[in-house]
Amino acid sequence: MNRIGMSPSELDAIVVSHHHGDHGGGAGIASRRWDIPIHCNFTTASHLGLDPTGNVELFESLQRIELGEDMSLLPVPVPHSGAENVAFIASSGGQRAAVITDLGSSTEELANHLRGCTHISIESNYDIKRLWKGPYAESLKQRISANGGHLSNDQTGRLLADVVTEKTKSLVLTHLSQENNLPHLAESTVLYHIEEVFQGDIAISLQDGPEFTHWVGQSQLETGMLV
Repeated sequence: MNRIGMSPSELDAIVVSHHHGDHGGGAGIASRRWDIPIHCNFTTASHLGLDPTGNVELFESLQRIELGEDMSLLPVPVPHSGAENVAFIASSGGQRAAVITDLGSSTEELANHLRGCTHISIESNYDIKRLWKGPYAESLKQRISANGGHLSNDQTGRLLADVVTEKTKSLVLTHLSQENNLPHLAESTVLYHIEEVFQGDIAISLQDGPEFTHWVGQSQLETGMLV
């Protein structure tokens, strides 16, 4: 939020994709501290111990969430073991942006919603060789690479090659494993798959965030100032 000059008190909503601690662990605390409503599905609310009768708005997958007059979100189900995870497709002013993380494989439904998005933020979790040659236990390697685990750099590249269009202006690769990936491996692998179809900006989101960002409704002047 600091990068775009926002404070928590300016937030209209907290939207949680699933209950795993690195995604929704602080949602309840933030909601109570700044009186911000939480939007999530029932499974997520249950696992996080959120009171559905309190400052919580429950949604179903593929049920559009209206956030004010000029913003809506569409939660799209994605496969992730032990969680009812969703990706979010944000729509505003005729543009769409996607945020997708914690999924072991794509679905045709997800791909259909990604096509035509102006901005896509998507996980590129691991390099295949680094995972299998790394120190993780065999069972953990199997879980990470399973259909309900995480996307490899190669899987992310192949998915993006299928969904990127002339409307796609920026990509952010997220959720890189510190043990099983490197930023230059993620970027080079993804670019190998999309270099003939993508002419926009690409960034890597590390623990402290990407070096620049775009947002739906952003002007050309604002875009130039951030890059």
